[in-house]
Amino acid sequence: MKKHIILYLFMAVFCSINAHEISGTVISEENEKPLQGVGVYNNNTGAYTYTNVSGYFELDDISLGDVISFYQLGYENQELVINESHIDSSVKIYMIISAASLDQVLIVSKANVLSNFVNVDIKASPVKSSQEILRKIPGLIIGQHAGGGKAEQIFLRGFDIDHGTDIAIDVDGMPVNMVSHAHGQGYADMHFIIPETIENLDFGKGSYYADKGNFNTAGYVDIATKKKIDKNLISVEAGQFNTVRAMSMLKIWDGENSNAYIASEMNLTDGVFESPQNFNRLNVMGRYNYNNYSDQEFNLSLSHFQSKWDASGQIPQRAVDQGLIGRFGAIDDTEGGNTSRTNIWMNHIQHFDEHTSLKSSAYVSQYDFELFSNFTFFLDDPVNADQIRQYEDRTIIGAKSIYEKSFHLDDHDKQLKYRVGIGFRYDDVNDVQLSRTKNRKELLERLAFGNVDELNAFTFADLNYKVNKWTLNPGLRLDYFTYDYEDLLSETYDSKSENKVLLSPKMNFIYAASPKTQLFLKTGLGFHSNDTRVVTANNGERILPTAFSTDIGTVLKPTDKLVVNAAFWSLFLQQEFVYVGDAAIVEPSGKTSRYGLDFGLRYQIADWLYFNTDVNYTIARSTEEPDGEDYIPLAPDLTSAGGFSFKDLGNFSGGLSYRYIKDRPANEDNSIVAEGYFITDLNLNYTHKNWTFGLIVENLLDSEWNETQFATESRLFNEPDSTEEIHFTPGTPFFLRGKISVRF
Repeated sequence: MKKHIILYLFMAVFCSINAHEISGTVISEENEKPLQGVGVYNNNTGAYTYTNVSGYFELDDISLGDVISFYQLGYENQELVINESHIDSSVKIYMIISAASLDQVLIVSKANVLSNFVNVDIKASPVKSSQEILRKIPGLIIGQHAGGGKAEQIFLRGFDIDHGTDIAIDVDGMPVNMVSHAHGQGYADMHFIIPETIENLDFGKGSYYADKGNFNTAGYVDIATKKKIDKNLISVEAGQFNTVRAMSMLKIWDGENSNAYIASEMNLTDGVFESPQNFNRLNVMGRYNYNNYSDQEFNLSLSHFQSKWDASGQIPQRAVDQGLIGRFGAIDDTEGGNTSRTNIWMNHIQHFDEHTSLKSSAYVSQYDFELFSNFTFFLDDPVNADQIRQYEDRTIIGAKSIYEKSFHLDDHDKQLKYRVGIGFRYDDVNDVQLSRTKNRKELLERLAFGNVDELNAFTFADLNYKVNKWTLNPGLRLDYFTYDYEDLLSETYDSKSENKVLLSPKMNFIYAASPKTQLFLKTGLGFHSNDTRVVTANNGERILPTAFSTDIGTVLKPTDKLVVNAAFWSLFLQQEFVYVGDAAIVEPSGKTSRYGLDFGLRYQIADWLYFNTDVNYTIARSTEEPDGEDYIPLAPDLTSAGGFSFKDLGNFSGGLSYRYIKDRPANEDNSIVAEGYFITDLNLNYTHKNWTFGLIVENLLDSEWNETQFATESRLFNEPDSTEEIHFTPGTPFFLRGKISVRF
C-alpha cells in the first residue's frame, strides 16, 4: 500500500511539474498595443516561440522555477520566473523601448540565428546608402562599376556572383533578382530601396532552406521594410563632387488599427570622375498597414524608382601607366544608361487559432532597362569602336502562400512545427537585346534580339522537430520551370521552349548544448540558376546543375555582451553555365568546388560602444582543370569587415568601419592579379532635440584602390595589337558629405 501511495505521489508531482504550459500577451508599455514577433524563450529547456499579431504566445513544457525570457530588438529584455500562479494561466508582459544592444538577442534553435545578431549591427550603424545594405552580410563584398546606376557586383563564398546569379534577394517577399536579364542572369538592382525604410535583414548562407529556390546557391537575403513609422523624418545631404541627397518619410494616416506613410528620395551627383556622371535617381514608396491585433495583419505597398547616368567605364591599367588618362579618366565616356521599376506588393497573415496561420504575399512589377557599355574599346571595330547597348522591357507577376502549424505533443519536452508553401513567379520580358551602337545614338548591328517568357512554379515543405536539446529541420522543395525564347532576329518564326522539374532535399541539425551555445550541421541540395537563352540553346540538357553544400559550426554567447560564431563550409557545383550578356554567348565553366571558414565576433563593450568583425576565408577551384590553371577568376579568398559604433555619448553618435579584400586571381592561372584593398569609413552625428547634424566620410584615409577589376582583352585606338590585362573602376577617394535631419 505504501509503495502505491509513493508511486501516486511521484506521478502527481511529475505531472504537476512537467505537464503544464504558460500563455499570455506581450504589450508595448508605450502605447498599450500588442507586440508581434517577440521571442519567448525557456532558459531551462530551450523551448521557444514568437508572439502573433495579437501579441499572444503559448509555451509548453513549463515547470516551477523555469526562467522565461521575452526579447525583441529595440526593447529591454523581460524575465518571468515561473511560480504556481503562472502554471496553466495567462500572463501579461510589458516591454519597454530601449536602444538596440547585443543582450537583447538570444541564441535559439533556428537555422539562421546569426541574422538576429547582424541586425544589431544595422541598428548600431544604420545603412547610409542602398549600396551599404548588402555590406551588412558577413563575408559579402560589393563593387560598383557603372556610375552608380547599375546594380552592384557581388562576391560571396568564392563566387563572383556578378550582379546576383548565385544569391537570392527579396524585399518584403518580392524578388529583386531578374531572371534572363539583358545584362546577366540574376541581375539584382537594389537601388529602389530607400535605406531609411529598412527594418531588418534576414539572411542565410548555402542552400539549406526549403522556402528558397532560384538563385539560392551561395545564400539568400530577405529585406524587411518598416510597416509603420513613429515620427516624420526629413533629411538633406550635400557634399563633394556636386552631390546632393534629399529624403523624407511622412505619416499620412495614423489610426487605431491602420496607418500609412510615404517615403521619397532624390540623389544627384557628378561623381568622382573627370567626365561628370550626371547621375540622378528618384525613389517614392508608400505603405499601408492594417492590424486588428486579433487574428490578421495586412500590408499594401507601392513604389516607383527611376535612374539615369553617364559612366566612364572600366579603364585599362596600361592607359594610366602610360599617362594617356588619369585614374579617374575614361577611354570612352559615352557609357551610361537609364532604368526604372514600378512595384505593387502585398503581405497578409491570418491566424486561424493559436497554432495555425497562413501567410500570403503577391506582387506585380513593371521594369525597364537600357545600358550602354564599351569594355574592349577598338578590339572588334577599329573605326566605330565596340560600344554595345543592352535593353529590355519586363513585367513580373508572382504570389506565395505558406501554411504553418505547430503541435502540442503529449511528451512535453518535444515541439513540432511544419510549414507547407506554394507559389509561382512569371516573367514576361520583351525586346531583350544586345546591339552594337555608336555614341548612344546610332544602331550599327543587332547581335541578339528576342522575347523571353519564364515561369517558375514551386511548392515546399519543412519540419521543425525539437526534442530535448536537439532540433531537426528536414525540408523538401519542388521547382517546375518553363523556359520560352522567341528569336526576333530570325527571318521566320523561331520559338523554342523547354521545361524542367527539380527536387531539392534539405536537412539541418541543431544542438543547443546550453542557452549560450549552439552547434549546427546544415546540408542540402540546390541548383545553379540558369538563363532561358542558355536552356534553349542547350535543348534542355544539363540546364539546372546541382549544387551540394554543407555547413558545420557554432554560435556562442559566453556573456550577454559577447557573441562569437564560426563555421567550416563546402560547396560543390555540377556545372556553371553562364550567359554572357555582353557578348550574347554561353560559357560552360565546368565543375567547381569551394571550401571556406567563417568567423565573426560581436561585442557590446559598453552600453554606448559596440564592436563587430567578420573574417572569411575561401578556397575556390575548378575541378576539371590542372593545378595552377584551376583558379576561379575574381573569387575572393580572404575578406573581412567590421568596425566600432557608439551612441548616447552626450549628444554624439557615430562609427568607424572598415572593409578588406586580399589580392586575388583575375584569370584561371593567376598570371593577372586583382589588387586588394583596405578602406575605412567614418560617420559622426550630433543630436539636439529633434535635429541631427552629421558628417559622412567615405575612404577616410584617402586610399588609392580599385573598386572593381576584370582581366579583359582590349585594344586602344591606333594600337596595332590587343592586350589582356587588368581593367578597373577606381574606388572613391576621400569623400565628405554633410547631413541635416529633423524628426517631428
